[in-house]
Amino acid sequence: LSTGSTGSELLMVGEVGQDVIVPCHYRVQNGNGITSMCWGRDRCPNSKCSRPIIWTDGWRVTEQHSSRYQLKGDLQRGDVSLTIVNARETDSGIYCCRVELPGWFNDQLINHKVVVKKARISTASPHTYTSEQTSAPGSTSESSLTVTRTWPSVPASEAPQTASTPCSGPSDCLDVAANLQNTSVSLPSQQHPERRLYVGIGSCAALLLLLILALLLT
Repeated sequence: LSTGSTGSELLMVGEVGQDVIVPCHYRVQNGNGITSMCWGRDRCPNSKCSRPIIWTDGWRVTEQHSSRYQLKGDLQRGDVSLTIVNARETDSGIYCCRVELPGWFNDQLINHKVVVKKARISTASPHTYTSEQTSAPGSTSESSLTVTRTWPSVPASEAPQTASTPCSGPSDCLDVAANLQNTSVSLPSQQHPERRLYVGIGSCAALLLLLILALLLT
């Protein structure tokens, strides 16, 4: 709620759904000077209130247009401020506070311009959060997540051999092919050395038996 002067009017700005208090006071000394007053939905006329919404006799409320218009101040101390409960946009307009004082043209008149606006809605963009974090440029630490996989080690003899450089000519390619062929042919003999040992022992045993038979015959 804010107030400001607009010529002979006081500007009151409130929000929809909030209570708006439109101030109005008159002087009361030692209980003397209590008098009637009214609130109206228009500028103050020459007498009374146009489109009256609430009346008092100085001591209590005698007429009330709606329960949304209330006088919550101390009437006997001259506080006749109007409270608009649960304000709506349709409550915007001019309000007149008229305090009826004795004598000709002595009434206290106050015009208020009330503006009720919709509540402000925040337009800030929502925060987004990402699971990946990277360190700032130039920092020594790195906070990005790195996944490392460990594979079983392979012996050097079983590791595939690859040429470090491509063939520079037909002769180089033939040499590489011959080397690969020799390697593939020699693998079985290298993988089964025990079989050759057994064949040698068997041959020696057969020769020994033949020698013994020959000696027996002779």
